[in-house]
Amino acid sequence: MRDKMVAEWEKQGLILVAFPHAKSDWGYCLDEITDSYIALIKAISNYQKCVVLCDDTKRVKKILNSITNPNIKLVEIPTNDTWIRDYGAIDIFKNGEIVSCDFTFNGWGGKFDANLDNLVNRELYKKGVFKNTLISEEFILEGGSIDTNGDGVLLTTKRCLLNSNRNKFLSKDEIENYLKKRLCVRRIIWLENGYLVGDDTDAHIDTLARFIDKDTIAYAKCYDKKDEHFFKLDKMEKELEKTGFRLAPLPLPHPVYYNNERLPATYLNFLFINGAVLIPTYNDPYDEEVLDFFGNFYQDKDIIPIDSTIFIREHGSIHCSTMQKYIKAYV
Repeated sequence: MRDKMVAEWEKQGLILVAFPHAKSDWGYCLDEITDSYIALIKAISNYQKCVVLCDDTKRVKKILNSITNPNIKLVEIPTNDTWIRDYGAIDIFKNGEIVSCDFTFNGWGGKFDANLDNLVNRELYKKGVFKNTLISEEFILEGGSIDTNGDGVLLTTKRCLLNSNRNKFLSKDEIENYLKKRLCVRRIIWLENGYLVGDDTDAHIDTLARFIDKDTIAYAKCYDKKDEHFFKLDKMEKELEKTGFRLAPLPLPHPVYYNNERLPATYLNFLFINGAVLIPTYNDPYDEEVLDFFGNFYQDKDIIPIDSTIFIREHGSIHCSTMQKYIKAYV
């Protein structure tokens, strides 16, 4: 097998999850989000190992006591917050083995505290959870900002990766050359358009467009011309039409609000696990249409809805809450 960034639908070793705690941004609705994480961890652990990072393993063990599944492993590591997609190490297949790249995480451009989250990967290795090679990178990169087809193509947004709050001293060409070398990709698709109101990641690709196989990109499409997203998402669609890939539009959920703030609800924040795809739902009329699409596209996988109405309060969903690993954990 040639060197490459692994596609998310390929065989995984486990999923990492960071459990919410009172000092995270979930403090105001800890009971509600805890129930959501229980449902997520239960769904994952029915198919594969799920390693759960905890502020206090005794506390979380009591909470998860109702799930008697040996696939759930707890590791005590402090975190600022739960969005491990963006600070979890990214696995690359290189020189015949899986190498984990520990990129620098700066709290989405310095918007939030990230001192603990930025140490998580090193702590996992110190504790012996993983035994493969961990490479520390000064380059600032979040896992939710990139997506690959596993065949040498990377999908991302200019709004995030070229933002001055990330790697401001590097040009677009320098960033592209770095990513091609480090992530073992030959082509990068840079989307200029597309964003979601309420998103504080500067347009992460995992809210807008994702590969669902090596030749197909699913993307958020707004059908309401009166919606503030319509113009930019329509322009994003026209960009995607020029990529040469098959396209699969997924409807943008109807507006979701919390405390009078519109939230960045999206169906693109789905999660691949071994044998199944977990789909975020929002008690929306489009939920069934999206579930049916995935059921028809992946007839060999289980399609599992995950209520994401609480996750989205903090501007993320189930993909943001997880990070897949392609190696065995020694816990």
